[in-house]
Amino acid sequence: MQAMKYLEVVFNIPLSMTFFYLNCKSDECGKNRRVSALFHNRKMTGFVINDTDTLPDSIPGHVIIQSIEKFIDTEPIFTEQQLNLAYKLSEFYLCSLGETISCMLPSAKSETESSTHGFLSLDMSSKPLQLSEEQQNAVDSIVEATSQHKQSFLYLFGITGSGKTEVYLQAINKILQQGKSVIYLVPEISLTYQASEELKKRFGDIVAILHSGLTAGRRLAQWNLILQDKIRIVLGVRSAIFAPVKKLGLIIIDEEHDGSYKSSSTPRYHARQVAMMRSEEAACPLVMGSATPSVEAWHLMNTGHIKKLCLTKRLAGGGLPTIDVVSMQGERHFLSLTLLDEIKKNKAENKQTIIFLNRRGFARLYVCHSCGFQLLCKNCSVPMTWHKSSGLMKCHYCGWQSQPPQKCPDCGSLEAGFSSFGTEYIEEEMQHLLPDCTVERVDTDSISCSSKKLQEKISAFKEKKADILLGTQMVAKGLNFPDVQLVGIALADTDLQMPDFRASERTFSLLTQVAGRAGRFLQNGKVIIQTLRPSHPAICFAQQGDIEAFYEYELQIRRQLGFPPFARLLRIVVRSKNTESAQSTCAEITELLKNHVPPNADVFGPAECMLSLIAGNRRYQILLKYKTISPLQRAVKKVLQDYKTPASVYLELDVDPINLF
Repeated sequence: MQAMKYLEVVFNIPLSMTFFYLNCKSDECGKNRRVSALFHNRKMTGFVINDTDTLPDSIPGHVIIQSIEKFIDTEPIFTEQQLNLAYKLSEFYLCSLGETISCMLPSAKSETESSTHGFLSLDMSSKPLQLSEEQQNAVDSIVEATSQHKQSFLYLFGITGSGKTEVYLQAINKILQQGKSVIYLVPEISLTYQASEELKKRFGDIVAILHSGLTAGRRLAQWNLILQDKIRIVLGVRSAIFAPVKKLGLIIIDEEHDGSYKSSSTPRYHARQVAMMRSEEAACPLVMGSATPSVEAWHLMNTGHIKKLCLTKRLAGGGLPTIDVVSMQGERHFLSLTLLDEIKKNKAENKQTIIFLNRRGFARLYVCHSCGFQLLCKNCSVPMTWHKSSGLMKCHYCGWQSQPPQKCPDCGSLEAGFSSFGTEYIEEEMQHLLPDCTVERVDTDSISCSSKKLQEKISAFKEKKADILLGTQMVAKGLNFPDVQLVGIALADTDLQMPDFRASERTFSLLTQVAGRAGRFLQNGKVIIQTLRPSHPAICFAQQGDIEAFYEYELQIRRQLGFPPFARLLRIVVRSKNTESAQSTCAEITELLKNHVPPNADVFGPAECMLSLIAGNRRYQILLKYKTISPLQRAVKKVLQDYKTPASVYLELDVDPINLF
């Protein structure tokens, strides 16, 4: 009689348990494949982490073990190295193994698109540029690090327009010549289009692109080509760090400072942390780069934990732009007279302009001037945003929509309306005030990353079919337009309004990055920063272009307050539709944690979250702070193992949070 074959399976659920099923095809190895199986009478996708002939003693003999319904994959879809990484991540980020594996893999059930990818010559089809002495030193340092066959961290710190991309490309070429592969991360989907063009010009058809804008079938097709070792360069956003590349020789994280590298859903991983783990496992260097490093990275460079590689000159013929700060007090329009005049001059000189505003929609804040009423989302503690093009008010957190009221819902006054503004409003204002200028608006309302609209809009602007590119953060990073002479920042204060210890860092970084789009190929680039707080240090340092002074100022404050990089944080958010359940659960967990953290660790809470209501859920938080992270992780793990969370309550665990909203 043939022996039973069992599969040890995990699911994308917040349970740190494994489950056993009969192998319906006992002659096949199921490990590292996905299966369809019934779990509590619900059909779910499971991930096989082991094949076994015997069941563990903990499973009673009389228990009936179900068979899986089918194998989803004909071959393993993840490797042993990825499984080992998943174990590490589930421990570090305090989540289940199934949740971790699920976030690593493409979600398609089967390959729906074919591909003609294959090995081509590694000779670069686009001639590499002549490197400056600084660039050559950087490439040599990266190649030297690869020859040491051990984990190492390097940082390419260069002003905007100093040629960081060319350093990456020539370092990649050296790695490929060694027979190794590369993972290259960028923070936004919009940046993959430009980067992929450069990579494919140089290296041909050995480049795969991974991001959520691709169809599920296309992502799976790319994934399988990587598994088959037909891909040598993987380009993508955050999740591309999990790509199953063979012979990993180099990891690049461009724009390392960007918050997009941190996941906002379980597991709340940071791609930089995962890259460090992969760098250790593959014994290869991790190269990070930015004109505005994160405060943590800057501190590690100055303490010698990361090797700094400096690029100090713009190489395309452009000089650093002049930066003017305009106070918006007393201005009649949301585009100041100063900025409007500069846009007109720019147009007359046949040059282009970028206008940046980190706020989409037409208007924000419906306010009654009689009683002070503010219209908030019925599900969330945030203002609704009016989108004039659709005639609806929308919540950007839960998606709820409604018609704008004709009068104040509280007192009935007609002296009520919209204040503040978004990209849609700015677009309409420019059409009235600048009728001779054509405008392309780029934000998540005007484009869909799953379509080609974003690429089309960026290409149209690059081909000078528009005078002005108006957008949110999509236009702030990495994009390179030769004829952009002027950059206007419509309101520099949006992040500064948030009560978060990283607000100054985000503001300084964003202003510096946006300003870097101006005059990259021109000597007379100009930046106009509009603000209600012209004396704020982040704005002053950005205007002066004094990066060193800003980091010195920010590190001094962080040291005094005991915030990262001088401490580590772990945040627990307790949410429930039942306010009392959320409050009591948060209070109980807080008291338990006080008995398990080190004596000199800080436990802040229970406290209401700044965004106290999202999608109908009340939110409370506990913030743990200590000099190292592992004691905090152990404390939380111990408390939650013994604590039974009410069914109506959900816990969000965030190791090293990047915001405290």
